[in-house]
Amino acid sequence: MFINEPLKGTILYVEDNSDNRVLVRRVLNAEGYDVVEAGDAVQALDKLYGGGLDLILMDISMPDMDGYSLTAKIRSNPDFRYIPIIAVTANVMHGDRERSLKAGCDGYIQKPIDIDILAQQIERFIGRSVNG
Repeated sequence: MFINEPLKGTILYVEDNSDNRVLVRRVLNAEGYDVVEAGDAVQALDKLYGGGLDLILMDISMPDMDGYSLTAKIRSNPDFRYIPIIAVTANVMHGDRERSLKAGCDGYIQKPIDIDILAQQIERFIGRSVNG
């Protein structure tokens, strides 16, 4: 990304694994996104209330509050209803995708994350929130 290029959007990545956060941040920064990181639900809510987010990548398996509960909490606030939330999880059993959507997620990305298509997956959701 060149210095004068506008950002494509700001993404909150809620993930308790710091290695995963570093990888995703590097990939998305290279694609023109700003990435705000949160290692747990408390940090995620602080960043969310800070504003300026275009999308949330939500890890489902976290120790303090799982991604389903955090997504439901975020969705209970009308100020955040238009921010797309994408579940990012290694849970790939039958019904996990549906459970993510029922909790309020707009989409689902399986781990391990395919870094070659991650930006394309995100663009679909950011495009919906901006154009929808």
